[in-house]
Amino acid sequence: MKAQWAKFVIVLALYLLFLYWVKSWWGLLVVPFIFDAYITKRIKWQWWKEAEGPVKFVMSWVDALVFALVAVYFINLFFFQNYVIPSSSLEKSLLTGDYLFVSKVSYGPRIPQTPLTMPLTQHTLPVFETKSYIEWPHWDYRRVSGLGKVELNDIVVFNYPAGDTICAKPQFQTDYYNMVYSYGESLYQQQRGNPDFSAMNATEIYELYKDVYALGRHYVDNNVQQFGKIDSRPTDRRENYVKRCVGLPGQTLQIKDRTVYLDGKPNKEPDNVQYTYRVKLRQSLPDDVMKDLGISMEDLTSLNQQGYMPLTRRAVATLSKRKDLVERIELNTEARLQEVYPRNAVTGWTRDNYGPVWIPKKGEKIELTMDNIAIYERPIRVYEGNDLKVSNGQIYINGTLAKDYTFKMDYYWMMGDNRHNSADSRYWGFVPEDHIVGKPIFIWWSSDPDRSGLGGIRWSRLFRWVDGIK
Repeated sequence: MKAQWAKFVIVLALYLLFLYWVKSWWGLLVVPFIFDAYITKRIKWQWWKEAEGPVKFVMSWVDALVFALVAVYFINLFFFQNYVIPSSSLEKSLLTGDYLFVSKVSYGPRIPQTPLTMPLTQHTLPVFETKSYIEWPHWDYRRVSGLGKVELNDIVVFNYPAGDTICAKPQFQTDYYNMVYSYGESLYQQQRGNPDFSAMNATEIYELYKDVYALGRHYVDNNVQQFGKIDSRPTDRRENYVKRCVGLPGQTLQIKDRTVYLDGKPNKEPDNVQYTYRVKLRQSLPDDVMKDLGISMEDLTSLNQQGYMPLTRRAVATLSKRKDLVERIELNTEARLQEVYPRNAVTGWTRDNYGPVWIPKKGEKIELTMDNIAIYERPIRVYEGNDLKVSNGQIYINGTLAKDYTFKMDYYWMMGDNRHNSADSRYWGFVPEDHIVGKPIFIWWSSDPDRSGLGGIRWSRLFRWVDGIK
């Protein structure tokens, strides 16, 4: 009996420490059940052990499975989870096929906003292609204390901000809003011709893009056969992305000729940053050269189809000397004007020359004008839940004329190290603090998708600390 009391005291102490950490005393309702499980034992928690035959066999497996699922759910929510790099947006710092140990304690775990979800799934049951979560109950955002905050140049896992609205068909789930604007611009040009932005002021441009958005949304939302039904996802059920934080709350960010400046000072580029280069080969690249320089089959596919490929500084220097392999190599400076954030403004910004833009900080106020409302309306309306409207060049928030706004959350600017092949903040804007998931700590497994068997295992990357990837 003394042993049972000792177990009870230890379990109770750990449970109370957990409740103190998450600051949720509703969990005290569970204490009588913990007491019964160890001391009084009036509830037969494992009644099936007294059964015979198949009932005992089946229930033993059910008991083990339920315990495993609950344990995994609890650990994934509050402590850590695994994450696999699905794309090349962070190459060559993190590679496609890297499996990451992601710490949620580093920045503090979020109290789940949609707590009723199937463990080991993000938003979809893989076999049935249905939602893996129930939207009720839905709790407001709250984060418990962690070991620190997001720091400049950290690699961060976060929920995709533009993933709140999606099309049912997977091939159209990348960015609903950019897709709506693209179709809207095309329809607007067909119906009214190309607008002369040089003759318009900021208010007129904003109003024009309201029409563009309405045209595009009507087309996408009503074309169910092509795009599928339109659905929404809560914050913690959106896709997980991993990028590098290159801008912190309160900083002013600007990109000049591909270099990121913060408050007027250049930020150090990652060692393995990549840009796209136009390359003309004399012959196919040998496998040993590809392996040494980290060139993947995806890179070669881009070269064959589009005439360019992403390369690090080291790769450019090495290939430039190999006249037997490469006839010409030059930086791709093509400007992409119409795809960058915000889509409903004419800024002249590109992926390589962007801003300046001030990154919102909790508690700080910004003056709102028609020149900057397109940049900040999504944080104000969508992420912070306000009713924002613009009428006759006047901005109204929750029905009141607004000359300024004080932000309720911190925001971050995230970019991939593969700078010309990364869907990041340049295309969908700020990442709110309530979207932050955790910090990758180390790579526990890495497999090259271009190679099979033991040759596909990247042995040098196993258990490599992500903090060392700068």
